[in-house]
Amino acid sequence: MFNDYPDVVTVDDLRQMLHIGRSAAYSLLKSGRIKTLKFGKKYIIPKSSVIDFLNTD
Repeated sequence: MFNDYPDVVTVDDLRQMLHIGRSAAYSLLKSGRIKTLKFGKKYIIPKSSVIDFLNTD
């Protein structure tokens, strides 16, 4: 799943993967539904977290 994406994705990658808008992507990240690390203003999103999110919902 998502073989074309690197192991760590950006918010823009997340939007493309899930076919969602910017607000929805940030909402998922801020709510903790997709596990992520945040360094300053930058989100570090493991691809495995996106896959886990899809498998649980």
